[in-house]
Amino acid sequence: MLFQNPENEVFIEDMQEQMDKAVSAYSGELASLRAGRANPRLLDKLLVEYYGTMTPVNQMANIMCPDPRTIVISPWDINAIKDIMKAIQASDLGLNPSEDGKVVRLSLPILTEERRKELVKTVKKMCEDRKVAMRNVRRDCIDEYRKLKKDNKLTENELEVAEKEIQKVLDNATNKIDAMTKDKEKELMEV
Repeated sequence: MLFQNPENEVFIEDMQEQMDKAVSAYSGELASLRAGRANPRLLDKLLVEYYGTMTPVNQMANIMCPDPRTIVISPWDINAIKDIMKAIQASDLGLNPSEDGKVVRLSLPILTEERRKELVKTVKKMCEDRKVAMRNVRRDCIDEYRKLKKDNKLTENELEVAEKEIQKVLDNATNKIDAMTKDKEKELMEV
């Protein structure tokens, strides 16, 4: 227990929860970024107009990767193939789908060196944006503890302990994000 009054720990717990969510969201963003290797999560954000409703493709079909350069979409309703094709062509994936009446195939082209470097820059920017957001959460959390200190609900020592604990939470989340970024950069630069 960090404080005499256990209620004062709620801000650090909230911050920890926000950091965990930020790390999880960042992981999802990285997974949906095309790295030249087939990955079903590449289609996570793809919405298909299906009977008048925008539906995620992964809720209307099985998505498989039979080899490192191909994604196969097997819709549960074969009538949805045309809708899936339209959604892929309209998306920003930059892929040309083909279909054989039963499944939709996506062939991922090999990334050029220039495109790989662009993607690494994108990943670094995403990483920095996430870190800025996390530092803002830290600042807000510290402000809450300074208000408590100002209202005499916290001692100077407790404020110092809180600031150290908050920094520890931020450092832990930042290290996770840095590790994920480094892994993604390595994956992107693989030929």
